[in-house]
Amino acid sequence: MKKILKYVLTVFIAGTLLNSCETTDLDLKVSPNDLASNQADPNLLLNSIQLAYGTNIQVFNNRAAELTRIEYMNGRNYFNAYPGNTLNGVWERLYSSGSNGIGDSGVKVGIFTNVSTLESINEESDTDFTFHIAVGKTLQAHMLMLTVDFLGEAVFTQANNPVEFPAPMLDDGQSVYNSALNLLSEAEALFAAEPSTQGATDFFYEGDTGKWIKLINSIRLRAAVTTGDAASFNAIVAGNNYISSAADDFEWQFGTRDNAPDNRHPDYADDYQTSGADIYKSNWLMAKMLNTSDPRRLYYFHRQSETTPGAEDSDGPNEETLVCSLAPVPAHYAGFDYCYLKQGYWGRSHGNNEGTPPDGFTRTASGVYPAAGLFDDGSFSKVNLGRGGKGAGIEPIILSSYVEFWKGQNAIATGGDATAFLKAGIEKSIAKVKTFAALDTESDLSTEPTEAEITIFVDNIMDDYAAATGDDKINLFSEQYWVALYGGAAESYNYYRKTGFPTTLSPNWELNPGPFPRTFLYPSSEVVTNSNLTQRTDNKTQVFWDTNPAGPAFPPAN
Repeated sequence: MKKILKYVLTVFIAGTLLNSCETTDLDLKVSPNDLASNQADPNLLLNSIQLAYGTNIQVFNNRAAELTRIEYMNGRNYFNAYPGNTLNGVWERLYSSGSNGIGDSGVKVGIFTNVSTLESINEESDTDFTFHIAVGKTLQAHMLMLTVDFLGEAVFTQANNPVEFPAPMLDDGQSVYNSALNLLSEAEALFAAEPSTQGATDFFYEGDTGKWIKLINSIRLRAAVTTGDAASFNAIVAGNNYISSAADDFEWQFGTRDNAPDNRHPDYADDYQTSGADIYKSNWLMAKMLNTSDPRRLYYFHRQSETTPGAEDSDGPNEETLVCSLAPVPAHYAGFDYCYLKQGYWGRSHGNNEGTPPDGFTRTASGVYPAAGLFDDGSFSKVNLGRGGKGAGIEPIILSSYVEFWKGQNAIATGGDATAFLKAGIEKSIAKVKTFAALDTESDLSTEPTEAEITIFVDNIMDDYAAATGDDKINLFSEQYWVALYGGAAESYNYYRKTGFPTTLSPNWELNPGPFPRTFLYPSSEVVTNSNLTQRTDNKTQVFWDTNPAGPAFPPAN
């Protein structure tokens, strides 16, 4: 961990990330490096924490989604696809330095340092800044858990003390989880007093301490279901004070500004360009939603083409735009959609590392949920700057639909019935997704799925679930969880390593891609500066809660 100054703050924060998409220009007239603790602005420090946290969440969501086929992964070999620098920014934003990413306002100090600085300011000030500290500790706790989930370990006891510990030792995952839970308790006690925001910008809940406490309990729920602590999970549910409705959903709100800084949803910024779409969608997910007539597919994906080369409804293969449309399906892909899908769902399969053809205006683009692009009204219109919802989407973090699936996961693990939770999770997901259509003022929303069509879809899924047994039943539950996680898929990585489901995931493009990553490599930026840390030589290390067999036998789909 790099040595850093203890008291530093942001020079400029772009507040266009609020729902209103207005700009809050927080301009600092003094050099941050010249500030003592009693000169630092607590509101700017809190902004810095929230921005760093939001960027890290994007990284965790994206990497998890790639591994679990919710998004497309480019790379035939798992080890090579995720080198040592994959989580450099995450580590730096948590502990030391690194741009905050969202708005890129030059944040160079980690969450740990800024939370500690807020505590110091509060001790020396007559003004109560406990709201800032409570928010900081809540986000810090969640970030610590996620860091353990992806790396297996994290720094805690020797963190934020570069003078005494210039090369901090890693703490084991279980102890870090326990420390994170303690931070949540400290934050809850502060929120319980309903402290004033003191004019701070709360990007998530606009100063509503009650919603922050619901979030704290929801983070406790995710910890309990991940570690298999059914007693704690059930106790929290019995308390009935967690995220249970869309009104309490925990998410990051993007804006519509396209420069200085660009605060649009990153997927929108990548896909709605004059050169066309840039992101490939996951063939596995699109096929699953197409084959079940899932109404959410029209919100998740915007098709630019009526057909995909090689598909049954096409004129045949096209080597220029889809090379694999000419290739025979390899034996290990038998039973899976290898290269193309019908009805214009144009994406890529897991691990496909072919070059980029001229398909920017034919491949499927990000839809109106969650990226605030275009709703798919069947017109196959082309993407371009400013189309659809202009990027004012969200980064889902913990939604009420996710919590329903956690309840179902807990029920399955303890021999209970997940039926009601499965249905509630699907219905809450669909209800939230449908609200995003209003962001798109140019598509024909009369083509939206009707309530009758949605009811038929839900009933069909529930009928299939009732009829299924054994692994087929768990696979159906897991697949629906995956669909609901689209856009905010960090929890899929935990679930997959914890349960091994769904076993229906398509294989890697490569027959022998190496073992599925049970954790990532240590951040290389930390390895090169920390004499107490040696880089791993593989990705086989298992998190403390992952007690399943070693790879490649587990997870079975890999």
